[in-house]
Amino acid sequence: MSTSSPEAVKKLLENMQTDLRSLSMECKKKFPPVKEAAESGIVKIKTIASRNTDILAALKENSSEVVQPFLMGCGTKEPKITQLCLAAIQRLMSHEVVSEPAAGNIINMLWQLMENGLEELKLLQTVLVLLTTNTVVHDEVLSKAIVLCFRLHFTKDNITNNTAAATVRQVVTVVFERMVAEDQRCKGMVEPPPPVHGNSNRRSVSTLRPSAKDAYMLFQDLCQLVNADAPYWLVGMTEMTRTFGLELLESVLNDFPTVFLQQQEFSFLLKERVCPLVIKLFSPNIKFRQGSCSGGGSSSNSSAASPVPTEKPYFPICMRLLRVVSVLIKHFYSLLVTECEIFLSLLVRFLDGEKPAWLRAVAVESVHRLCVQPHLLRSFCQSYDMKQHSTKVFRDIVNALGSFIQSLFIAPHAGTPATVSAPAGGSGSGPSGAAQAGLAAGGVGGTLSTQAAFEYRGTWIPLVTVSVQGSAKATYLEMLDKVEPPSIPEGYAMSVAFSALLDLVRGITSMMERELDQQERAAAEFRENHPHQEQQPPSGSQQVWEEMVSACWCGLLAALSLLLDASTDEAATESILKAELSLAWLCGRLGMVTPRDAFITALCKASLPPHYALTLLSGAPSLGSKAYSIQGQSVQIISPSSESHQQVVAVGQPLTAQPQSTVVLTAKNIQCMRTLLNLAHCHGAVLGTSWQLVLATLQHLVWILGLKPGVGGALKPGRAAEGPSTVLTTAVMTDLPVISNILSRLFESSQYLDDVSLHHLMNALCSLSLEAMEMAYGNNKEPSLFAVAKLLETGLVNMDRIQILWRPLTGHLLEVCQHPNSRMREWGAEALTALIKAGLAYKHEPPLAQNQRLQLLLLNPLKELSNVLHADIRQKQLESVLQILQSQGDGLGPGWPLVLGVIGAIRNDQGETLIRTAFQCLQLVVTDFLPTMPCTCLQIVVEVAGSFGLQNQELNISLTSIGLLWNISDYFFQRGEAITEELEREEAALQQQAEERGETLNRPFDPAPPFDCLWLCLYAKLGELCVDPRPAVRKSAGQTLFSTIAAHGTLLQQQTWHIVVWKVLFHLLDCVRTASTTADKEKIESGGGNILIHHSRDTAEKQWAETWVLTLAGVARIFNTRRYLLQRLGDFFQAWEVLLDHIQSAALSRNSEVSLAALKSFQEVLQMAAPAKDSERTGDALAAVGVPPVLIDPLLASGPGRPLMRSDSLVERLTRYNGAELQAPPPGEESALEDSALWWSAWSTWCRTGMDSTRPPPADLAAPAPPAQRLSFIPSQPFLTALVQIFPALYQHIKADFSMEELRKLGVVLHGAVSVPISSEASPFILPSYSEAVLTSLQEAVLTSLDVLQKAICVGLENLQVMYPAIFQQLLLFVEFSCKPPQFGPVETKHVANAKYNQIQLFAPAEWVALNYVPFAERSLEVVVELYQKTACHKAVINEKVLQSIVKTLRVPLGLKYSCPSESTWKLAVSSLLKVLSIGLPVARQHASSGRFSTMWPELANAFQDFLFTKSTPPDNLSIQEFQSNEAVDVEVVQLISTEILPFANFIPKDFVGQIMAMLNRGSIHSQSASFTEAEIEVRMREDFSKVCFETLLQFSFSNKASTPQEGLISRMALAVLLQRSQDVLRRYVEDERLSGRCPLPRQQVTEIIFVLKAISTLMDSLKKTQPENVDSNTWAQVISLYPTLVECITCSSPEVSSALKEALGPFKDFMQPPASRVQNGES
Repeated sequence: MSTSSPEAVKKLLENMQTDLRSLSMECKKKFPPVKEAAESGIVKIKTIASRNTDILAALKENSSEVVQPFLMGCGTKEPKITQLCLAAIQRLMSHEVVSEPAAGNIINMLWQLMENGLEELKLLQTVLVLLTTNTVVHDEVLSKAIVLCFRLHFTKDNITNNTAAATVRQVVTVVFERMVAEDQRCKGMVEPPPPVHGNSNRRSVSTLRPSAKDAYMLFQDLCQLVNADAPYWLVGMTEMTRTFGLELLESVLNDFPTVFLQQQEFSFLLKERVCPLVIKLFSPNIKFRQGSCSGGGSSSNSSAASPVPTEKPYFPICMRLLRVVSVLIKHFYSLLVTECEIFLSLLVRFLDGEKPAWLRAVAVESVHRLCVQPHLLRSFCQSYDMKQHSTKVFRDIVNALGSFIQSLFIAPHAGTPATVSAPAGGSGSGPSGAAQAGLAAGGVGGTLSTQAAFEYRGTWIPLVTVSVQGSAKATYLEMLDKVEPPSIPEGYAMSVAFSALLDLVRGITSMMERELDQQERAAAEFRENHPHQEQQPPSGSQQVWEEMVSACWCGLLAALSLLLDASTDEAATESILKAELSLAWLCGRLGMVTPRDAFITALCKASLPPHYALTLLSGAPSLGSKAYSIQGQSVQIISPSSESHQQVVAVGQPLTAQPQSTVVLTAKNIQCMRTLLNLAHCHGAVLGTSWQLVLATLQHLVWILGLKPGVGGALKPGRAAEGPSTVLTTAVMTDLPVISNILSRLFESSQYLDDVSLHHLMNALCSLSLEAMEMAYGNNKEPSLFAVAKLLETGLVNMDRIQILWRPLTGHLLEVCQHPNSRMREWGAEALTALIKAGLAYKHEPPLAQNQRLQLLLLNPLKELSNVLHADIRQKQLESVLQILQSQGDGLGPGWPLVLGVIGAIRNDQGETLIRTAFQCLQLVVTDFLPTMPCTCLQIVVEVAGSFGLQNQELNISLTSIGLLWNISDYFFQRGEAITEELEREEAALQQQAEERGETLNRPFDPAPPFDCLWLCLYAKLGELCVDPRPAVRKSAGQTLFSTIAAHGTLLQQQTWHIVVWKVLFHLLDCVRTASTTADKEKIESGGGNILIHHSRDTAEKQWAETWVLTLAGVARIFNTRRYLLQRLGDFFQAWEVLLDHIQSAALSRNSEVSLAALKSFQEVLQMAAPAKDSERTGDALAAVGVPPVLIDPLLASGPGRPLMRSDSLVERLTRYNGAELQAPPPGEESALEDSALWWSAWSTWCRTGMDSTRPPPADLAAPAPPAQRLSFIPSQPFLTALVQIFPALYQHIKADFSMEELRKLGVVLHGAVSVPISSEASPFILPSYSEAVLTSLQEAVLTSLDVLQKAICVGLENLQVMYPAIFQQLLLFVEFSCKPPQFGPVETKHVANAKYNQIQLFAPAEWVALNYVPFAERSLEVVVELYQKTACHKAVINEKVLQSIVKTLRVPLGLKYSCPSESTWKLAVSSLLKVLSIGLPVARQHASSGRFSTMWPELANAFQDFLFTKSTPPDNLSIQEFQSNEAVDVEVVQLISTEILPFANFIPKDFVGQIMAMLNRGSIHSQSASFTEAEIEVRMREDFSKVCFETLLQFSFSNKASTPQEGLISRMALAVLLQRSQDVLRRYVEDERLSGRCPLPRQQVTEIIFVLKAISTLMDSLKKTQPENVDSNTWAQVISLYPTLVECITCSSPEVSSALKEALGPFKDFMQPPASRVQNGES
């Protein structure tokens, strides 16, 4: 809220009235006048408020009256009242309602209070408020107010003193501020004041305005007071101190410099009063020498009015004088040139060693203040140093600082002696002098102080923080409260001087940098705007800069070198180095070579170990040999200066020819090195010839640190070859990556250098490199690779202007590549290849594609590398080719032949690695770059790829190169059209050139067109590889060749195909067959090295076998897939026969792998679809209409004994037959004839192969012989399986003419095949375990063949059905195998049933295992049943007595029953018999009269007899359930007899029926056996069977239709025997039961009695069902006689017997009747 707002005014009025009321209350009793005045004041205020609108203005007008009561109140001198009044007055002042007269009254009243010593603080406050809120106080009133404050400053009370001092300062400031404000107001309307004459009369201020006048009077009196004179204006001053006066003068000069610079009167005061005063006051300090007085100088009493200066310097005054001088120089230098020269000279003299320490300290602080003002320093240089006869002030300042620092190290009192022993002697050069110091054995850390410090020649000076960089914050110049000179802490002066130096350097360099940049910008603009004019540079400033540098560089270099040498603190060292660096840059920028090189040399020396530096930089050839030992932690170092106090961070070898000495690097060396790097990196452009110096130093450092070049030339820490002599601490280890990074950036920045600077750099590097090469000759020491690495880095970053340095650069590097030292040349190659790669990758303008000259320039060194003989260089060359391909392969264009040449230049003697690298390049070419290269290069690519396949160094490469050939072929296929066009264009061009020269064009595969030639070239290469000595290569090449032909053959012209078939494929087959048959059979132990070889590949023969397999399969596949195309070639028949010949010779090969594969190929060839009927086909295939069968016959009839003469082929015979009158047949017949001839030719091959391979060996060969020999004669199961599987497919083509003779041949082959045993080694893999009923695949195939045949017969013509019996005969032969396996010639075999697997000795030499024929026989039996079900009624089947054959065959397993090899066999035999009979018996009855079946019945009866009453015993482990199920089978047979045979007895021979009845009878009384032994356990179990037999017997016994007496007789006899037997058993049982007493009877006996009882009950049931007249009386008598015996059994103890007894007794009730007569009576 402002003081003039209505609210504020209202509040003011209220507050004033309140104040007046309070005053009136307070004074009511004691001071009535005051009370009255207060009351009238209230009325006055109210009146003003009511009458005026602008109340504040009205109050101000009447302020004298308004203030009056309060002044009276103050006059009472009552504290309470006084305070109240002063507060009210202050309130009025703050609202600015005090007029000038009122202000005067107030001041007078305050003066009285002051004199009475009342309310002093309140007084000061009131004065301040009065002077700061308005400007009504002027002139005498103002001076009175100021004096009042001064008087209060010198009271006894400390608080008052201090408050008054602050008030005085503020009031002085206010007075000058008023003047400044007044000038601002009057700016517009000022008329120039009359000139000031140089008189000192104070009345000359009449021209000044009021505020200015006040300020002038005040300043003038301050000078008077400091000078101890009486003031003119400040009347009433009683005392004053000089220190306070100087402080006030300083603050005015510092705060209001413009006043003094602009107003002449004030300038005059400055010149005439201030400067002389200062010089006068300085005199004691100037004359004083340190030795003359011990203390700093005692101070006079501070309360003395003007202390008389003694001859001793007085600290408070001296310090304040220096502050004033600093301000004078800073602000008024331009006014006071001469005076400043005096001041500066004085300052320099104060730095003398003879002055007191505190004086030097404040002097150095003052110098520091100057050093942070570079513009001031420049003015010094211009005003003094550049003037003819002037003091060289600027140079003196710098030198004084330097000698001051030096004096501190020398002066005994300046620092404390270091903990090291004092210098013992030795000499050194440079500013460092020499010192020798040894560290205690306690290790490096023992004497190192953690505090930052300088140490030199045994003097140790700590470094204290004095100010922030760039600002001179002084300590002692600020000690305004100190009277006694302070004690200066150790190292303070040094620290300030150090900061001053650094700020000086920083200021000068940054100022010049700014101005130089501006100048450059201006020049650039000028060039833009006036392109054709030369701009004259402004020379003045350049002169000043050069003068400044030449004035200061010597002093700076000396001081900085000394400090650098002495510094023990990293940060301090860093600052010194920064300073040296910026000076070096500045000199370089100004073109001042000598100082630039001096600073750079200093940096280089500091970077290297002590003596090292001197020898290197003075160009001495050898190092003084110094030995440094490192034992554990104790390091002894001999050093020319204070190096001993540096932490040792690295020990390494020097880069010279003394391998025995080591050198030590300290942390400081590393720091200097970083600075050197920084210099080179940021300011390379100004280095010029100093590059040599810098790079040499860096090279040595890099060497000592053991940095080795890495990718792209960057140096990385590497400890490869230096051995143990390099030791790095962890401190430096962390630094190394940084250093290496800066090193790289240094050379990266070379891209910003202009061409001249760049050449300086390159020359320096090349000469360094040459030196390194010289040193590396003739010794094995690791060479320095610094220069090579950096040449690389420099080249890489300057790619945009690479032409200007390419030739010298690559020329030098090629020299390096031929160097005998391997590391050296390795890096030469690394650098060269990296540059070539980068050059190709760089985006040049114009691009390389359009700049062929540049591309060839870049690629040329790569080609030249081929001339280098070292393998490592060739390796590098190839690797870089690989990378060039990876990155720039697309753009090589005309460079391709060169690149392919480099890749293809491989030889077997070159070693694996080179070949491998070259091959990677080739891989890349093939996978990525075929489309981008000219098509003429494609043949080169095929050649190169082939040569990699044939090299014998690295198998994998050979294999992969074959893969590449496949990829190439794929590419040819995809881009066929484009390649054809381009090649034809090229061919035409070449043809034309050849014609012009009159030569003929010579091409391989000549008739073929150029594109086909490319293919043939590829096939030829693959063909060569197919017969390579290495099996893997052969295999891979073969697969590739055939895949290629299969996949891409369609592209070839027809005449080319002819070449492919005869020159490529058949040629290859011949070579492979020859190689296979002549291959070595010696076992190969291992495949080179430690690779194990599988036994199937452990001889050359076996390996070639694989190749033969592959080749044959491939050719067959081509014939299959390309048949239509091949048939047009005209000699297809010849080709077909040749192929079949190859297949047959392979199939009969002794190698199972080859033979099996041959069959697979055969199969494939047979799958060929018949070609489409192409009516326009006019191929010259030779065939003729009406060729008689005589011609084809010999071809088919060649039996197994006679090999087919292939040379006499079908086509030739046809040709001979027809003579010259050949003509093309109609297309349909031609192809039909062609096809059938092909298939019959194939059939004869099949038969021959089958018979030859399955013919058993002659007897003499089966005698014991080496197993291998015998093995080779017995074909394997897979072979036979394949052979048989071919038949169905082949049969489809020849079935039309398939005759019984063919069927006979087939039967021979099938039977032979099934009979072949398996070698015991193979059996576990082929045979199922005995328990599984599984067919082998061969058996499956045999059955399939017969199945195919019978299906064909089934749907075929009637005449085919004569083949049925033959098929039955074949199958039944197989069924017999179930019980009697076939024999294969004289070969001994073990039956598989006897040779259970745990018993087979897998590796017994002569074991042949017959197959498990059971499943096969059983399956054959099933087929027989199925077939019979279909064909039972066929004439041929009936005529050939097939049913009899079946029964006869089945009788064997039925008779054997439990003795069969497999239990399933007899079960299947029974079920099959039942099925067959169910169909066959009706047919047999039907044809009973014809006699066709008469021989079948006895067979059948025998079969039943053998089965139902088998001689074999069941196995011991047969369970009851199994036995019962077996019994059920027996029952089934009996049921068949009762349903199918007995009811039709009339149609059946009598003897047969008799045999059947005898059997039934035997079955029913089966249990009657005289002895009762364990062996007959099973007897008791066939109860159901006996029961059924019995029932059947009874059924046919009691039938009314007993057909013959013979039958009745049989049944009656049977019954009599049965009843008699029962009677015996029962009686014996009763007797035994009685004898045994408590013991139970044997189980068998109980079972027997139960059976008998059951038989009786069955008989009773039958009697009940039968007509009584059918039963013989004898029978009845026997039945009745049983009854008493049954009754006797009732006493038996066995519950089972009891229950059976009940069942037997029960039926008797039906026969219990009254005697017969009754019945008859009843009836009658």
